Amino acid sequence: MKKVLIITSYFPPETGAASNRIFHLAEGLKSHDFNVSVLTPLPNYPTGQIFKAYKGRFKHTSSENGIIINRLWIYASNSKNKLLRLIAMLSYSLSLVWFFMWNKMPKTVIVQSPPLLVAFTCMLFLKSKKRQLILNVSDLWPIAGLELGAFKKNFSYNVLERIEHFNYKRADLVLGQSEEILSHITSIYSEKKTFLYRNFPDFKSPNLYENPPHEKLKIVYAGLLGIAQGIYKLCQELDYSTIEFHIYGSGAEQAKIETYILNHPELPIVYHGQVSRSELHEVLLQYDITIIPLLKRIYGSVPSKIFEYAKLGLPMLYFGGGEGESIIKKHELGWVAEAGNYHNLNAIINSIELNMISEDLRKKIVENGKKEFDFKNQLERLKAII
Repeated sequence: MKKVLIITSYFPPETGAASNRIFHLAEGLKSHDFNVSVLTPLPNYPTGQIFKAYKGRFKHTSSENGIIINRLWIYASNSKNKLLRLIAMLSYSLSLVWFFMWNKMPKTVIVQSPPLLVAFTCMLFLKSKKRQLILNVSDLWPIAGLELGAFKKNFSYNVLERIEHFNYKRADLVLGQSEEILSHITSIYSEKKTFLYRNFPDFKSPNLYENPPHEKLKIVYAGLLGIAQGIYKLCQELDYSTIEFHIYGSGAEQAKIETYILNHPELPIVYHGQVSRSELHEVLLQYDITIIPLLKRIYGSVPSKIFEYAKLGLPMLYFGGGEGESIIKKHELGWVAEAGNYHNLNAIINSIELNMISEDLRKKIVENGKKEFDFKNQLERLKAII
């Protein structure tokens, strides 16, 4: 049984797309006869504080569903202060180096990127002719940070760009979850071996059913309430004449969203807090459609929600541009509104009639998703090259 180590900055019980993506990869590889272990920080995301069950520990090792998980110390922080965030990444990088020094590494290692600095640490210390280093790129940094306004083109940006290129150069294989990511990498290293790995999750879908009759279109958002998603602005811009808006999750904008709802009791906006992923899968099916917004179009980014909701048969309204928009259109997974155009968004919403949200539509979404992104087929192809 071939051994594979996955190094990631996010893993359950943490929530969010990054955690779910790596969890499914680990479970999938295990089901395909790999001996899988995971190296990750003590759980702290998105709160920026070590979870209660892990406080006071320097390291925690457990076996979960046959996967060995080593959780290492980190100086946890979700501060907006760039220096504190840098210290947090450096602390985990130092923990990784300490682990590398005292433990034998398997011949196949998958490294999650971003964060760039963590990936850089792995690429620098683990490169060997006898080892296959696989870089799993879910977002293009520092480009994404530039587009989000987090970075400016200066000396620091140039340093991050050099780190990015170093990581690609050292990788024996690069996994990318979008065509744009792979195009970007091959534009830098034309001969680099790449693999398109869509994050289509492998879980048992809840039974599909038609919702009981109701008067307004029930729209749901579930996920990170961060700056990039722009849920606070969405609350302000939506036309509520024909809809209800329901929100699940946590993040930087949570307090602002809760305050906005409190100050506008006349609006049909409901914040439900955060629920477990398995519970969320059941809960989501009571809604008519889900919205997937991005405040700005981010080159290379394809929200993992697309693949998860396709598995659930949940019709999507995509509002973020880029490759995600093309996927929704091409595979008939829902509706698309022009990125950043709230007038167009409201017009699209007003065009969606309740009788369009049928059981047949949900089944079609499930079938299209399975046909195009089937998780097991992806893993079979991946298994052949690692």
